[in-house]
Amino acid sequence: MYYLIAMCGRFNITHMPGLQGLLQRLDIDLELPEPRYNVAPTEDVVLLREGRADSARWWLVPSWAKEVSTRYSMFNARAESLASSPAFKHPFRQQRGIVPMSSFVEWRVENGGKQPWVITNAAQTIAVAALWDVWEGGTEPLLSCTLVTTEAAAAFRPWHSRMPVMLTPQECTQWMDNRRPIDPRDPMLAPTLKFDLTLYPVSPAVGSARRKEATLFRPIDQAITLPTSASAANA
Repeated sequence: MYYLIAMCGRFNITHMPGLQGLLQRLDIDLELPEPRYNVAPTEDVVLLREGRADSARWWLVPSWAKEVSTRYSMFNARAESLASSPAFKHPFRQQRGIVPMSSFVEWRVENGGKQPWVITNAAQTIAVAALWDVWEGGTEPLLSCTLVTTEAAAAFRPWHSRMPVMLTPQECTQWMDNRRPIDPRDPMLAPTLKFDLTLYPVSPAVGSARRKEATLFRPIDQAITLPTSASAANA
C-alpha cells in the first residue's frame, strides 16, 4: 500500500552523457559541472538561457518582490497557471530557460514509510523547463529560477500526481526561443511521457538535504521502466 506525498524537491547532477548534445543544439558553451547529489530548493543550480549558462538560485524571487523570501513555494511553477500567475506570467512570456539534471527524486509512502525513488532516462540527461527572473533589491542582482511542472502522465501517477515538464531536444529549442510566445496549452506542457523513464528506490537518508553522499543514491532494489506515453509516441 502506498500514499502520495509532496511534489519532489531534489535532483542530481552527475554523469550526463546527453548534456553535450543538448548544449550543442542550444549553442551554449559549458564545461561539464562537478557531480552534485541531493540538490535542494534555494541552492544554486545550472540555468541554461539563450546562448549562455549561469548559476541561479533554485527558488524564484520575482523582480517586483520586496525581499528574498521562502514564504511561498516558488521552486515549482504549475504549467496550468503560467499565463495568469503574477509571479510567472512575465517570465513565461520572455524569460524561459532549462535546468539540466541527470535524475530527480520523488517520494511515496510504502508500507508506512516514506520511500525515495530516483527517476532518470537512457541519456541520464533530463532537460526540465524553467522560468527565471532577476531581483535587484539587494547589493547585487539575484538570478533565480523555478521548475515548471504539469499533471503526471498516467504511468507516473503511482509516484506522484504531478511531474516536471521534461523537454525533448526539439522542444528545448522551442522553449528557449523567447522571441516567440508559447501557448499554455502547447503539447510540450501536456501530461505525457516523451521518453522512457527508469525508476529505482534508494536510501531513505536522502530525505535530509544535508546528505550529499553519492553512495546514498545506489539502488536498493530492482529498477522499473515506465514506457513512453502512447500519445507522445504517436505525435
